Amino acid sequence: MGKLKYDHTAEPIQIEDVTLAHLKVVIATKLRRQESFMMTWRPIDQGEGGRLTAWIHPSVPLVFVFDSPDAPAIDSKRLEEMIHATNATGELVLDHLVKTLD
Repeated sequence: MGKLKYDHTAEPIQIEDVTLAHLKVVIATKLRRQESFMMTWRPIDQGEGGRLTAWIHPSVPLVFVFDSPDAPAIDSKRLEEMIHATNATGELVLDHLVKTLD
């Protein structure tokens, strides 16, 4: 499990390495174009309730921490679906893919 550290004021988000690798490409693509967006997920460790949303913006510090030293393979179809979803709505919804750290 890797971690996405965003804004140094919130708890890191725990994300398995393959999803984190795809997320890194999506976020880098959007921010390189100076396109901010919302990212929403439902932490697994909060049971059925709760959703978190972060405004992803180029000026906010962002760190990707991978558990494995080897870079995961990127699935171009999965990546395309994530980018399309983000472009279509202005929001990337991850729900079941991530959880916050205790």
